[in-house]
Amino acid sequence: MEPGPAQQWGDARRTAARLDAEHVRAIALTWVDNAGIARTKTVPTARLAPAVQRGVGMSPVFDVFTSDDAITASAHLGGPDGDLRLFPDLERVTVLAAQPGWAWAPVDRYDQLGTPHPGCQRRFARRMVDRAADAGLVLRMGFETEWVVTRAPGADGGGRPGGPAGAREALEYPCAGPAYSMTRVVELSDYLRDVAEALALQDIDVLQIHPEYAPGQFEVSTASADPLRAADDLILVRETVRAVSQRHGLRASFAPSVVAGQVGNGCHLHLSLHRGERSLHRAPDAEWGLDPDAVRFLGGVLEAMPALLAVGCPSPASYLRLGPSVWAGAYRCWGVENREAALRLVTGAPGDPDGGHAEIKPFDAAANPYLAVGAVIAAGLHGLSTGAELPPPVSGDPGVLGVRERARRGIVRLPSSLTEATDRLAESTVLREAMGEVLYGAVVAVRRAEAAHFADSEPDEIAAATRWRY
Repeated sequence: MEPGPAQQWGDARRTAARLDAEHVRAIALTWVDNAGIARTKTVPTARLAPAVQRGVGMSPVFDVFTSDDAITASAHLGGPDGDLRLFPDLERVTVLAAQPGWAWAPVDRYDQLGTPHPGCQRRFARRMVDRAADAGLVLRMGFETEWVVTRAPGADGGGRPGGPAGAREALEYPCAGPAYSMTRVVELSDYLRDVAEALALQDIDVLQIHPEYAPGQFEVSTASADPLRAADDLILVRETVRAVSQRHGLRASFAPSVVAGQVGNGCHLHLSLHRGERSLHRAPDAEWGLDPDAVRFLGGVLEAMPALLAVGCPSPASYLRLGPSVWAGAYRCWGVENREAALRLVTGAPGDPDGGHAEIKPFDAAANPYLAVGAVIAAGLHGLSTGAELPPPVSGDPGVLGVRERARRGIVRLPSSLTEATDRLAESTVLREAMGEVLYGAVVAVRRAEAAHFADSEPDEIAAATRWRY
């Protein structure tokens, strides 16, 4: 049961007093639109209690914003009319370690009469978690966040980001060490230490932070959590990395493709299934260690993967990254510890509490994480209810197999463009029912608008236009 108005008011006043004692003067209230951009309204700390009681106004038109701040429309949303109220989640109010004087909280969205907004992505994620609980399932999820760091404009006289000159922007990386190398850690040890410290101060449980493959690229992996918290944590991680980067005279890009033709930034989603305290990935006598319900759930996810790409890979830039033989998961297949498969089964060490889970490889940081976790749960639950199966696992790189061999094994290429992925989403009755007409219609409309906007653009132009949007 949700707390009543008097309790909410009292809790908010106590939270505001605590923040004030920690010299917090403003709170950023965030939601993520369907283009994957974290939008915000901010309030002074003294206004937290009224915000919790009455919400903060914002237009519903943000649900049909595109990544370049253009506005499209769906059958239910668009235009200047209407208003929504943002209600901060008091349990997630966090003092921002890299932004002195600031705190952060995610919001749920309602209309002016207090009815949940049917386009609220965070509430969609919560509904799917509840639906899983009704099926007796407990899910744990976590994200890997990849980013590329460059010297900020003006720090080195480099080119101006974005705009018509964006494709000619000169990127200077603050490190030159090889991929995954200790050299790169030494070069940016102060920076990485500050990222790790800021996340720890914000109660983000970091599993790993390390260099990645592309120039200037790093990754932070966070511990598994309730799916809604995992999505909240992803936003907090991303904005913390951005803030620490700025304090070091650097700039962080989470875009799927920072430089066309190079390995891009993924945002892999890890998930595990449980019934109570029992892991469904540790069945002692089952093939691959998977309980039959885990097989059905993961089978549903794999079956829906082409449509899920329109959720987890929502930018035209996503498809500059999503190619074969670069560990992005370009084929609809699964494998045991196979980093080329779209769905990777992670076995882990026998006593490893984080071992025994699955990883969705194609997703990237242009995705709205609330949509991503909600859509994956919806697809998995559909597989559970229909008795979906997993085909034989694939070992090695499916990209090097011949066309006939892939066809023989039933390995098909996932959509290679946003238009193709959106077409598959438009055909998905499972995701349409799960999201509801308002949210589903807005997502499809935004994807169509993004695809049309970049229809005649070259890869370099797409990468430049989206480089600093995420």
